[in-house]
Amino acid sequence: MERRKLGMKAIIFAGGVGTRLWPLSRKSSPKQFEKVIGNKSTLELSIERLVPDFAWEDIYISTNEQYVDQLNKQLPKLPLSNIIGEPETRDVGPAVALITAILHKSHPRTPIVILWSDHLIKKQDLFKKILSMSRKQIEHNKHHIIFITQKPRFASQNLGWIKYGTEWGVEDGIAFRQFTGFKYRPSLSEAAEFFKSGHYGWNTGYFVTTPSYLKKQFRQFQPEITDYLDRLEKAYGSKNFKSELNKIYPLLPKISFDNAILEKISKEDGLVVSEDLGWSDVGAWEALKEALQTGASKNVVKGKVVVTDCEDSLIYNYTDQLLVTIDLNGHLVINTPDVVLVCHKNSVPKIKKLVESLSNSENEHLV
Repeated sequence: MERRKLGMKAIIFAGGVGTRLWPLSRKSSPKQFEKVIGNKSTLELSIERLVPDFAWEDIYISTNEQYVDQLNKQLPKLPLSNIIGEPETRDVGPAVALITAILHKSHPRTPIVILWSDHLIKKQDLFKKILSMSRKQIEHNKHHIIFITQKPRFASQNLGWIKYGTEWGVEDGIAFRQFTGFKYRPSLSEAAEFFKSGHYGWNTGYFVTTPSYLKKQFRQFQPEITDYLDRLEKAYGSKNFKSELNKIYPLLPKISFDNAILEKISKEDGLVVSEDLGWSDVGAWEALKEALQTGASKNVVKGKVVVTDCEDSLIYNYTDQLLVTIDLNGHLVINTPDVVLVCHKNSVPKIKKLVESLSNSENEHLV
């Protein structure tokens, strides 16, 4: 008997370049396509979390136009029409507006879940259960958007936090709480306070809603974007869609989805789920290490590597040459065929600036 589908659409955003995972992640082949966990990319893992509970035709991927062919090769079962290629990068606000326009045309009230291609979730059965319960809440109750958060493991300054209030209800063991606000990258003292309070979850960027609700919010808070959104929705499915997209999309303002919509929505519209999903944003080397290591001082290694007297380090070798490390503590070593990166795990924020400095130099081909 075929397993029952979840009855919703999934949108995976996979357009980022991922400079915090350089030198593995490059403009020509970003992080989400590279083998960083075992022999699979985070994009492949994000699809595995959905199939077979989602039919392939119910999965959409938002990416940059230059990665459409690459995506099609890595995910041959995904309908090519479900890969939405943006002609240029305009931040997440316009990217969500585009997928809203596309899905609103044929599935305006069907529940959708927004997901990201560079995350790790260890408790997949719990994740699927939350999706199922959240779909039911959206279909049958007055709330219009449900934020899925990770129960905090520590006082992180590098993540967004979502605040929740009193418990609204429990569905099959999953508690839904009233949404009360956001805080992006708090100070260390704020993060410590949030962690201690027990009323905040890490913002995974996942939420369940409907295209009709999103379009209503764009119309209220971003009317300039909505005017373009209406034109794209009208053109979608026609032979003129691509030319309209190429003409309209570059005109959209560069704005994050948080700033454009989420920070402005009515608190009464939202609910929050905060559970321990085993979730990690593995878009940076130190985050990948934290997600994969089995203990505080344990190393994470990949490839042809010999490690001696090292601890709390990530050593990844993507070449056939033997990589030997001795007496390292809290370091990252990434060896690719044309670049070797060695730095302390606390120096990851400097990688982005380094990559930017290479853009107009003799090493620009390595970006």
